[in-house]
Amino acid sequence: MKKKLIAGNWKMNGSLAANEALIRGLLAGLGTPAGQVALCVPAVYLAQCQALLAGTGLDLGAQNVSEHEAGAYTGEISAAMLRDFGVRYCLVGHSERRQYHGESDGVVALKALRALASGITPIVCVGETLAEREAGKTEEVVRRQLAAVIHANGHCISEIVLAYEPVWAIGTGKTASTEQAQQVHAVLRAQLKAATAQADRIHILYGGSMNAANAAQLLAQPDIDGGLVGGASLKAPDFLSIIASAV
Repeated sequence: MKKKLIAGNWKMNGSLAANEALIRGLLAGLGTPAGQVALCVPAVYLAQCQALLAGTGLDLGAQNVSEHEAGAYTGEISAAMLRDFGVRYCLVGHSERRQYHGESDGVVALKALRALASGITPIVCVGETLAEREAGKTEEVVRRQLAAVIHANGHCISEIVLAYEPVWAIGTGKTASTEQAQQVHAVLRAQLKAATAQADRIHILYGGSMNAANAAQLLAQPDIDGGLVGGASLKAPDFLSIIASAV
C-alpha cells in the first residue's frame, strides 16, 4: 500500500525570513510522518529551501517548469535547472497557470514530459470551473485534460502524480464534498487504469481548500492518495495537522 503524499503549494508567497521560520516550525513539530511530504516553493527560493530541507526527509518541489529544454526563452526555467536544485516534484498545469497564463492541455502535457525527462515527478493538475460543473461537464473536462498528458507521455504516465483541483474550490474556502471528490478521483483512476497496468501506484491528490478540519475525511476516501494544499501550507500548525491526517 503506497504512502499518502501531502504537497504544500506556497503560490506567490514567502520571504527569506518567513520561509525559514515556516520550515523550522514544520520540522520542530513533524516527528516521523506516516506519509510523504513535499513543499512546492517559488523558484527564487529553491536554493534557500534546498539547504533548509537537506537531510530532513521533506522533498522540494517547484511550481512551474518550461515546456522548452533550453534556449532563447527569457524568464523561463527548464527542468534541468530545477534538477540542479534537487527538485523532486514540480506542479504542472495548476488552474492558475491555465487561467492566467493561457496554458493549454497540450502545453501542460509537454511540461510533464520535460519534467519526467529530467527525473522530476510532475504533479499534473486537472479540474473544472464552476460553470463547467454546473453544466454537468466535470468528467468530460478532467478526462480531456488527463488524456492530453497520457497521449504525450505514453508508458511513462505511471511516473506522474495527478491532482484533482476543482477550480471553484481553490482559495475560496469551498471544498468539494467527500462524495464529489471521491467520484472524480474514481473517474481519473479508471482512466489511468485504461492507460497503464500500473495505475494503482499513481498518487491522485485532492487540491481545493483542503484544511485541518476536512483533511482526515477527504484522505479516508479510497481513491484519494493525498493532498495538494495551498493556503494551509503557509501555517505550520495547520499543515502539520493535515500531514498527521495522512495515515
